[in-house]
Amino acid sequence: MIVIGSGIAGLVAALTAAPRARVALVTKGALDDGCSRWAQGGIAAAVGPHDSPDRHFDDTVAAGRGLSDPAAARVLVDDGPARIRELIEWGVAFDTQDGELLLAREAAHSEQRILHAGGDGTGLEIETALIRRLRRSGATVMEQSLVTGLLLDHGRRCVGVELFDVASGASQRVGGSATILASGGAGQLWRNTTNPQSATGDGIALAYQAGAEVASMEFVQFHPTALALDGAPRYLISEAVRGEGAHIVDDQGRRFVLDSDPRGELAGRDVVARAIWDELQRSEASSVYLDCTPIGERAAIRFPTIHRTCLDYGIDITRDRIPIAPAAHYLIGGVRTNLSGASSVAGLYACGEVAYSGVHGANRLASNSLLESAVFAHRAAVAALSDHAEAPRPQVSQAPGARPQAPGTRSPAPKRSDAMLDRLRDVMWEGAGVVRNGAGLRSALSACEDITAAAESDHSPAGFRVQAAATTASLICAAALVREESRGCHLRSDFPDAAEQWRGVVVMQKQKGAHVDRNT
Repeated sequence: MIVIGSGIAGLVAALTAAPRARVALVTKGALDDGCSRWAQGGIAAAVGPHDSPDRHFDDTVAAGRGLSDPAAARVLVDDGPARIRELIEWGVAFDTQDGELLLAREAAHSEQRILHAGGDGTGLEIETALIRRLRRSGATVMEQSLVTGLLLDHGRRCVGVELFDVASGASQRVGGSATILASGGAGQLWRNTTNPQSATGDGIALAYQAGAEVASMEFVQFHPTALALDGAPRYLISEAVRGEGAHIVDDQGRRFVLDSDPRGELAGRDVVARAIWDELQRSEASSVYLDCTPIGERAAIRFPTIHRTCLDYGIDITRDRIPIAPAAHYLIGGVRTNLSGASSVAGLYACGEVAYSGVHGANRLASNSLLESAVFAHRAAVAALSDHAEAPRPQVSQAPGARPQAPGTRSPAPKRSDAMLDRLRDVMWEGAGVVRNGAGLRSALSACEDITAAAESDHSPAGFRVQAAATTASLICAAALVREESRGCHLRSDFPDAAEQWRGVVVMQKQKGAHVDRNT
């Protein structure tokens, strides 16, 4: 079995499968390069004495703005506590108080159900513990290995991957009766993002080229509170900071988000991001501010990583306001799967941010992403084990989208690829950013298609990354053009209202175009 990606979804899938199958985990960087390590806010699950899966379900579906798949949301909340127990058994040390799990509340949650580890270092703690266990599991780890294509048996079944070894410059084919995509998101398609460099949407492009359905690509969550300083990365300021009492204010200290929602800073991410965006447009300022002084000195203890990072830029969160603005954060859409993580291509599964499970609908509830990764990675691995046992011996016949470079082939200048990616990020921020419209989306889509065409002649790893990124960006723009309404984190200034006719999922498949599935 092949697992692509080394974030929490990939690690959970590999660890679930390793006792019963030969597993190869493939990652394009180092094993610890996954996006999950940057997750600060925590992981949500109904494990508290006053909570229940039903309450978690209600909050999840409410955040989804009418598009969450109830069956998928039910799986998430019902399976969630068991996955938390499993993570603890695997060595994850969640924060406790007096021997009990320490639970916090975040925006749009009705209960304290957010588990943290190391204060604001939850993703890093989970990933570190899982990597430690993976190294003892017997799974094969293939680092610095870029997947450039999915291998198909007579165009029907995924039977392995085409790999490019970054260190040696060699290409190889690795067969597997089941392949699990856990390659993460695509935040690096935008100029301003909280995501690390690896998040370029490769997995979605690979699956699309292999004929898999992708869905809900228009729904991209822009985190409302990212550090906004010239020369600094858009470092994420966790939702949990607002959950502890921090306020969002303008340069006069006014809590303007209250004008949009009586919950203020604790409203859903889509509401808060839109309120900040509108204030920035009105004021022509480059940022608004997060005021942590209501938390006091406890802010440095509760959020040690955020405190240290802000200090590096001359900001003491216990007394100084943090300049913030929205940044691309989480891709809700992705490879369409069923409740077992199976895609529309036999033998190909997907989980985590690369997948569209149906849980999040039009807007993700805070801290549900890590839980979704654990829950659906476990289910995908269990289903893939069954598939693996029943699958015939692989007969490799083609690799749609594969672009291997022969050893010794000279790559075009990397600066050209970097320039194309920079252009892609600019056009996506301008045309497919927090608030979109038809004209901007059409312009961005045209630019993405031009970049895809320009990268086709570059058979280097850099060329593959550009083409994959531009392919995924094109899918986002195309889906956003189809959905002529504003719902959740998809905001169109030319269609400002939600409409009943759009209660459905925009599904796209290569050579079949897009359609709206209203039966979900």
